[in-house]
Amino acid sequence: MSDPSLYTYPSPLEGWRGGEPLPTEQNTEGPDAKAYINPTSTTPSKAYNEFTTPITNGTRAGFDVHIYYLQTSDSEMKFASELWERIRREFPELRIYRVWDRPIGPHPVAMFEVNVFTPAQFGAFVPWLVINRGPLSVLLHPNTGDDLRDHTQLATWMGQPYPLQVGLLREFVQRKKEQESQMQ
Repeated sequence: MSDPSLYTYPSPLEGWRGGEPLPTEQNTEGPDAKAYINPTSTTPSKAYNEFTTPITNGTRAGFDVHIYYLQTSDSEMKFASELWERIRREFPELRIYRVWDRPIGPHPVAMFEVNVFTPAQFGAFVPWLVINRGPLSVLLHPNTGDDLRDHTQLATWMGQPYPLQVGLLREFVQRKKEQESQMQ
């Protein structure tokens, strides 16, 4: 993870200030006991249908899911290969890349990548992966256009986190900027 003090954070209430005071009553019975009673809403959050800005909504994919395995472990290699096949069969609408048998880019161990394009896909695939990832670790990150922040400060891990080669990622970002400036 990166140092959170490197970034600024807008208030979570931006655009939501000045509304009616929230109720302070709590449910008293059933499975919702002790939960606060929320105000009724006439419109569901837009986040049910599109990723929150600045996460990409489109062909770039809103989220990348990197599924790691130790290339020195025969059992993890076999599990990763079988998981890769299962994902392709059960979630054919997702974009899935090859299974790398060695570290690639900033990723310190072997892995394969899956792209998720919509909140509905995210909502189906991520809980499924929580249950079915077995012994493997998963790096889940949004695509906001800030590759370094996406892979560090905005990333979420399932299982044992691996230290990314952030220096390689910085070099990649720098080369990308140089290429973009040459094209202008």
